Amino acid sequence: MTTALLRGCAVALWCRCAPSQGSEQHPFLSPALLFASSSLQMAEKASSGPQDIPSSSPDENEFPFGYPTSICEDVPQQKYLCSNCNNVLKKALQTLCGHRYCSACLSWIVRNNKNPVCQKCKEEDPSTLSEGSLLAEERKHSCEGNLYREQKHVQAETPSNEKQNHSGLSGSTDGCRFSEVGCSFGGSKEVIKEHEKAAVGTHMLLLLQYVKQLKANLSTASKGANGFIPQTELNVNGAEKSISDLCIPGSLQINGDLEADCLTRTSVPRDESIVQQLVREKVISELENKLHVFENIVAVLNKEVEASNLEITAFRRQSELDQNIIRGLELKIAELHCCLTQKDAGLSRLHKSLLFSEQTSYDGVFLWKITDVSQKLQDSVTGRAVSLYSPAFYTAKYGYKVCLRIYLNGDGMGKGTHISLFFVVMKGDYDALLPWPFRHKVTFMLLDQNNREHIIDAFRPDLASASFQRPVHDMNVASGCPTFLPLTKLQSPKHAYVKEDTLFLKCIIDTN
Repeated sequence: MTTALLRGCAVALWCRCAPSQGSEQHPFLSPALLFASSSLQMAEKASSGPQDIPSSSPDENEFPFGYPTSICEDVPQQKYLCSNCNNVLKKALQTLCGHRYCSACLSWIVRNNKNPVCQKCKEEDPSTLSEGSLLAEERKHSCEGNLYREQKHVQAETPSNEKQNHSGLSGSTDGCRFSEVGCSFGGSKEVIKEHEKAAVGTHMLLLLQYVKQLKANLSTASKGANGFIPQTELNVNGAEKSISDLCIPGSLQINGDLEADCLTRTSVPRDESIVQQLVREKVISELENKLHVFENIVAVLNKEVEASNLEITAFRRQSELDQNIIRGLELKIAELHCCLTQKDAGLSRLHKSLLFSEQTSYDGVFLWKITDVSQKLQDSVTGRAVSLYSPAFYTAKYGYKVCLRIYLNGDGMGKGTHISLFFVVMKGDYDALLPWPFRHKVTFMLLDQNNREHIIDAFRPDLASASFQRPVHDMNVASGCPTFLPLTKLQSPKHAYVKEDTLFLKCIIDTN
C-alpha cells in the first residue's frame, strides 16, 4: 500500500511540477519532479523482497509500457512521454538522437529488431535519419541518473505549494506527529498513518538530531553559568542514549529518498550512518535468531535421521535373517523335491513289480495278452518300438527266470513278412542252484480266439548255444522262431488271432 501511495504521489507531483505549454524548456527536471521519481523508484525497491526482483526488460511476448497518463491531473507534455509506448516515462533513457524511452521499451525494441531505428526520428523527418538514430543498448544514457546527480549538487528549495502536492492528495490534509522535530510530511489520516509506519527510522533520526541540538544548547548555557551542569542536560544525555538504542525493524530501508519525506533542507550523513548501523545490527540480530531456529531444526532433523538410520539398520539385519531363512527353506524344498522324485521312481518300480507279480507264473506256463496290436505293429514298422518284452515268469517257484520277446514286423529272415517270436533266459535269484545249460523243451502258441485253429511251434534248446547258458548279464541273447506267423495270416477273416485289437500268446515249458 505504501508503494502504491508513493507511486501516486510521485506521478501526481511529476504532472503538477511539469512546466506548462510554452514555458522555458529546461534540460533537467525540477527538484520536486526528481524527488518524486526517486521516491517512486525507492518505494518500488523497498516493496520488492530479495526474491522478487523484477527483470530489467519484459518478456519477449509481453509489450512494454510506462506509467499510464491517466494518473496525472493534467495532460503531461510530450517530453515526459515514452517515444515508444506514449505513456509516462518509467526508468527514462535518452538516446543519441535526443528522444526518450522507457528502459523496458528500449530493451524490447533492441531485442526484437535487427536494425532498430528511433521511431520519432522516422515520424519527424525520415530524410534526416543518421547514425545517431540507430538504437542499441550501449548507445543510451539514463536521464534519471543525470537528473538525480544534478539534484545532489544543486541546492533547490521546494515551494510550499509543491510540499502540499507531495502527499499526492487534494483537500484537507493533516501533518505528521513528528512535525515538531522537523518532519514536513502532510496528507490524509490514512496517508499519515502509512507514512508513520514506513518512516520510523527517519523519525528516530529527526528526534536524535533534536536531542543533540537541545544538548548543544544546554551545554552552551552551562558554560555561560561558569561550568554549572544542570540536571536537565543529564536527562538529555540519557534520552539521547535511549533513542540511539532504539531497535528499528529490519524490514525498513533507510535511504535518501525516505529521508526526503521529512528532511528537506539539511543532510546529516553522520546521523544517517548511525541509523544504518542500527538497521544493520537489527538485521544481524534477526539473522542470528533465525540461525538459532534453523540450528534447532537441523538438530531435530539430525535426530530423526539417526533414528531412521537405526531403523534402516534394523530392517537390513532382519532382511538378512529373513534371506538366510528363505535360503534354508529353499534348500530344504530342493531336498524334499529330490526325495519325492526318488520316491516316485521307487513307487513306479513297485508298481511295475506288482504288475509283473500279478502276471508272473511259477509253473512254466505263461499267457501273454498284447493290446493295441495295430498301433504296436505300426510302431514296429516305423522303428519306433521294434520289439516287445513280456513280463518275466518262472519254471518253478525257485526255478529258471525267463521271458518272451516278439517282433510284430519280424526280425532277421522274417522281417517285414512274418511275426518273429523268441525265448529269453534271464538272470534269476536262484541260478546258482539250477543245472546249466537250460535244456527244457519250449512250445509257442498263438491262440485263435474263436478256438478253431491255434498256431503252434516248438523247439529244443541248443545246449552249445550261449543263449541257454547261465546268464552273466540281465538276460541272454534271444533264441526262437523268426518266421513264427506270416503277417498276411494275422488279419485273416477265417481266424480270430487278433480280436478287438488284442492277441494272446502262450508259452509252455516242459519241466519233466
